Amino acid sequence: MFTPKYPPQDTAPPTTDTTPTVHTPAPIQSAQIPTSAPVVPVSHRPTVQLTPGSALALAAGGGAVVLVVGAVLVSLLLAVAITGVSVAVVAVVLRLLIKDLHNHR
Repeated sequence: MFTPKYPPQDTAPPTTDTTPTVHTPAPIQSAQIPTSAPVVPVSHRPTVQLTPGSALALAAGGGAVVLVVGAVLVSLLLAVAITGVSVAVVAVVLRLLIKDLHNHR
């Protein structure tokens, strides 16, 4: 359950041939220029290709997320503002009641 799961490696498995190979270098002539091809690593991971339809769906989904998050934040701000106004009204009413109580004694 808690053992890590690693993705498969992109390289080929090592060969099981253990016999040593002896290479004899070829004589290099002065006119011979060694050329080597660039090595490109081969990846077995699938590539992601965006079609115009999927790009449009991705943009629409991102826009929907922005709208939902904006609506939630605005509603939270509105709730804080309403709470603040109601606390202020209650404070004014309590102050008037206390003042009226002191005047009738």
